[in-house]
Amino acid sequence: MIIFTSICANYAHKARTLAKSVKENIPDATFIVCLTEREIPQELEYEYFDEIVLSKDAWEGNFDRFIFKHSIVEASTAVKGQFFRYLYSAYPEEQKFIYLDPDIYVYSDFVELRSLLNTRPIALCPHLLDPGNIDMELSSTAHGVYNLGFLGVNRTEEARKFIDWWAERLYLFCYDDIARGIFTDQKWIDLAPSFFDVEVFKHRGYDFAPWSLLNCEMSERNGQVFVKNDPLRFIHYSGYGESAEKCMRDWLPEGEHIFKKLYAEYSVIHDDNNKNKLSKLPWSYGNYTSGEEVDNKIRTLYRQDYDLMFSIENPFALSNSYFNSQLQYSPIKGFKKYLYKSRKVICDQGFKAFFQKVNKKIFSHK
Repeated sequence: MIIFTSICANYAHKARTLAKSVKENIPDATFIVCLTEREIPQELEYEYFDEIVLSKDAWEGNFDRFIFKHSIVEASTAVKGQFFRYLYSAYPEEQKFIYLDPDIYVYSDFVELRSLLNTRPIALCPHLLDPGNIDMELSSTAHGVYNLGFLGVNRTEEARKFIDWWAERLYLFCYDDIARGIFTDQKWIDLAPSFFDVEVFKHRGYDFAPWSLLNCEMSERNGQVFVKNDPLRFIHYSGYGESAEKCMRDWLPEGEHIFKKLYAEYSVIHDDNNKNKLSKLPWSYGNYTSGEEVDNKIRTLYRQDYDLMFSIENPFALSNSYFNSQLQYSPIKGFKKYLYKSRKVICDQGFKAFFQKVNKKIFSHK
């Protein structure tokens, strides 16, 4: 079984925390880090990482052109679909592939998931399993019904069709742009159960997170933690810090609680893995080759202009001033161009042919 996470260097301390928990509880798993950096910093070497693979080395096509249009917030999610494709090819004997966000901590073996993936091609975890938390219900409508901090697939034709579809959507549209119906890699997956044979995995011990805290009924028996009688498999410490602590204040009773204890224990391990300030490592795709910082507004405009995007081999060799001169942005013009290009992506047969040509070049399989 392959378990991987996707990070930029500044999340290496979180990936370390996850990797150790995986190896301690699922010793037969191979743990792989997908790293979206130009090179592997020496500081990232870690005994519990079986392999670190640079995103660009798992890519098929022009990676600089692709990654330039993404902020660091979007980057690690934008490469996930293609990295699943890479793993299918790089590990031909493996039958089960699991993605976990770096801010996850594993507490016990994935007994139910192993069994599920013997027969079901795709496993997704919803954010919510019970009605009642209206804040999170509203959040799910904006950010996505399913949490893509976890995804499990096996090696079947159906799973592969799903991964191919997802990877292709992420190639063009993996942005933090909720106002226009996109939230990185996650919002797309609302469509997956309509298109593919998906198991909505409702075991409460998987992907437990701060958004799960309201009326969670967490208990401990004989050293094992349970969530409404389901054994705890992993916690997703999403929003670690201020956001997660607000969820605890809002949705947990005062006084001691098992989650509060687990959170405190995780904090010690998490912070210890960051004692050499890995979280301060700069993103190597954050600058042009000249050293000038890439303006995120440029990234946003660049991804809206397909003609410009596909005319440039290496956008990092240029500058903010070059792109400003080419893009000539105004708020009204830029918004209309975005809508026009989006409409062409979805509807226009000419662009469909163009996309298929680009898609074949970038995602062709050997």
